[in-house]
Amino acid sequence: MPLEAGLLEILACPACHSPLDDLTATDTPELICTGADCGLAYPVRDGIPVLLVDEARRPA
Repeated sequence: MPLEAGLLEILACPACHSPLDDLTATDTPELICTGADCGLAYPVRDGIPVLLVDEARRPA
């Protein structure tokens, strides 16, 4: 279930403050940081973004 557009507009990566890209329609829902040097992937659990750096997946 994709996040509301209004919510996505105000969310930012907690690590670098870049905008987040919504990939919640995939099998593993997550928000991806658009920062060139960051790229962390934050999980979305039960429709709620978990914006904790410790919970984020590092880019491959």
